[in-house]
Amino acid sequence: RLTSHVSRLTSMISLTNKQVLITGGSRGIGAAAAELFARAGADVAITFRSRRAEAAKVTLAVEALGRKAWAFGGDHGDPAAVRTIAADLARVMPKLDVAVINHGIWPAEEVAVAKMEDARWRDTMRADLDGLFYFTRAALGMMRPGGTVILVSSTAGQRGEAFHADYAATKGAVIALTKSLAVECAPDITVNCVAPGWVDTDMSAAALRGPERARIDATIPLRRPASAMDVAGPILFLASPLARHITGEVLNVNGGSVLCG
Repeated sequence: RLTSHVSRLTSMISLTNKQVLITGGSRGIGAAAAELFARAGADVAITFRSRRAEAAKVTLAVEALGRKAWAFGGDHGDPAAVRTIAADLARVMPKLDVAVINHGIWPAEEVAVAKMEDARWRDTMRADLDGLFYFTRAALGMMRPGGTVILVSSTAGQRGEAFHADYAATKGAVIALTKSLAVECAPDITVNCVAPGWVDTDMSAAALRGPERARIDATIPLRRPASAMDVAGPILFLASPLARHITGEVLNVNGGSVLCG
């Protein structure tokens, strides 16, 4: 059923020969987005931090769909490493049409701010905000007029997240950055944001495959977390001509768990 839904979706959207960058593309939402963009006709470059084998599988899957694919690894929180990735990317993909800035971490341990150590705060900021800024900056420098940037935030950035305040703070900042860039980059480039709720990926596996799953499902009106493909579809929409008059928006993909707007 999902395969047939994906085929229908990508048959409606053509991104033939578009050049797409997806950070954090070795698994989860990024890997699902890479597949959808390839099905829609785009060439895809992904980035990864350490999961080289998984990244290679994603590039092979893109190539199996008849599109070009590349994977670039490095520390996403290190500006020098991001500059190196950007330089390598520019050699194979000099101009971007779409940048999906998706990478990040979710520290699983619950910690109150009063007890949060500097290292925990700094690590989350480095991965989820600093790295997002570095890649967004690089992508904007490579983007052709008419391009689009899609940042991935979270419901945590809208309602907060007790005992995960570090993560929520980065995701709230991503939403503010989206709105700032939408005006700054107009009219040549659109900038939007996708804010998922619970997504059944490796990052949330500890919670979703444990005893808390029934409680989590009960907080979602659609009674299940999103799949990675459930989030990749809205990302593809925002990158398509169907969304050409949308900028500065936060598209919520949370099954009704946080009703914003």
